[in-house]
Amino acid sequence: MKSNELNDLFDYGYSIYQNSEYFKFSIDSVLLAEFVNIKKGKTKLIDLCTGNAPVPMILHKKFESSVNITGVELQKEIYDLALKSLEYNDIKCINLINADINNIVDLFKNSKFDIITCNPPYFKNNETNYINENEIKAIARHEIKIDLESLVKIASKIIQNQGDFYLVHRPDRIADVISTLNKYNFGVKRIVPVYDDKDKNACLFLIESVFNGKNYVIIEKPVFLSDYKSYKSIFER
Repeated sequence: MKSNELNDLFDYGYSIYQNSEYFKFSIDSVLLAEFVNIKKGKTKLIDLCTGNAPVPMILHKKFESSVNITGVELQKEIYDLALKSLEYNDIKCINLINADINNIVDLFKNSKFDIITCNPPYFKNNETNYINENEIKAIARHEIKIDLESLVKIASKIIQNQGDFYLVHRPDRIADVISTLNKYNFGVKRIVPVYDDKDKNACLFLIESVFNGKNYVIIEKPVFLSDYKSYKSIFER
């Protein structure tokens, strides 16, 4: 097994531990963190499927002590990398939990969140999709331990009324994502398509929804990754 690597967390001034044998974070996590718009009075945030914690670390850099951040990661190997990154960067105020998302509702039944973020497994767990032989990568990429519906259902149980739910996902799942959000009373508010460049189809989309809110969808201008040297400027408000 290859040893852990200490990489720059893009241009956020942090370093992050990764391991090439595991599923390493990528631009989708950075886009998700940049997409989050924290509204006045909303201070409690949880990042589900947090991996080695790129989203909590970026959000901490952006909002510092104004937001109380928790991250939940199932896989112990990845969770341990996240802990090492927080220690290395001397970040003491992010709360990381090594737990199965399927079992967290009781943990937070008396303390719901204003904001939920998630970069979930993208691929359905069925016979038509190639599943990596590396179990850690397979769990990160495929809906082996949790599927989209279970994820959204759990989010609906740990979020405050009118709380904000932010997801990043693949364009071929957009119909599934919207219908599932609506099923569990999340009204869709913003969608941003993301492209590698102008000559290709969208590679990702970002979506913001509100619990017990009505659908009122704004499709924002597309993001072309080839246009940016720094991702910190994509969603400047």
